[in-house]
Amino acid sequence: MQALTKTDFNFPGQKSVYHGKVRDVYNINGEKLVMVATDRISAFDVVLPKGIPFKGQMLNQIAAKFLDATTDICPNWKTATPDPMVTVGVMCEGFPIEMIVRGYLCGSAWRTYKSGVREICGVKLPEGMKENQKFPEPIITPTTKAEIGEHDADISKEEILAKGLATPEEYAVLEKYTMALFNRGTEIAAERGLILVDTKYEFGKHNGTIYLMDEIHTPDSSRYFYSEGYQERFEKGEAQKQLSKEFVREWLMDNGFQGKEGQQVPEMTDEIVASISERYIELYEHITGEQFVKEDTSNIASRIEKNVTEYLNK
Repeated sequence: MQALTKTDFNFPGQKSVYHGKVRDVYNINGEKLVMVATDRISAFDVVLPKGIPFKGQMLNQIAAKFLDATTDICPNWKTATPDPMVTVGVMCEGFPIEMIVRGYLCGSAWRTYKSGVREICGVKLPEGMKENQKFPEPIITPTTKAEIGEHDADISKEEILAKGLATPEEYAVLEKYTMALFNRGTEIAAERGLILVDTKYEFGKHNGTIYLMDEIHTPDSSRYFYSEGYQERFEKGEAQKQLSKEFVREWLMDNGFQGKEGQQVPEMTDEIVASISERYIELYEHITGEQFVKEDTSNIASRIEKNVTEYLNK
């Protein structure tokens, strides 16, 4: 099984390329974007040394499915998926923030809460909450979008407006879309026996209109719990059974890595890589309710090049 960790395409009309942590984004004539979901995997804002077979295909297909399932809520950037690992879409000018929405107190929000903090991103939190407890209403806790190697930082609505990262009118639309998308994601998850715990959305503008960009409701951008047994585990103070990338973070933390200076990424053996790939397939099948069909990985790069070039030349 091959994994695609590096891309170096030269598509028709290509002007530039941006290599992100997981996705490589090709600018076509300043009008379209070709976004390749590679098999790279990142945790604690660090790209791990080995790729995970089929991860890019899964993420791309989940995101495409959820983008299609939310077009009635807001416009999004996707126009086509010419390859299982590629989405082509409208070029937008992104807002330099990520809209993170949380339905439950867990992850970094819980770690912050446990340390005694009762306000995150300007949102006041009630006293006496427990880990994995549902919030009375979902909360929006935005972050800045960091450069590679930097950490995203929490930011409040007031700071976003004060810094001019969005106008009050734009921010009102971002909030409205974020809540509506989260509600839709929650409904879809519930049909699959899952709880959408938290997720992030990115937005941008195209011709003055706000579009949803990038991926949505994937295990890289979202955290899911299994509904069955949630209440029981919560009452007993036990860890929730979850579908997210958290298991990768936990493996890293168990092996002494949290992305801090001087720390070494633990060795990624073939067994570890295969187990992560299998967990991602489990995620895919639970989230979509469909069986995952593995694409041929014998020469991923040439397959992508052929499929995307044929699409662009239409």
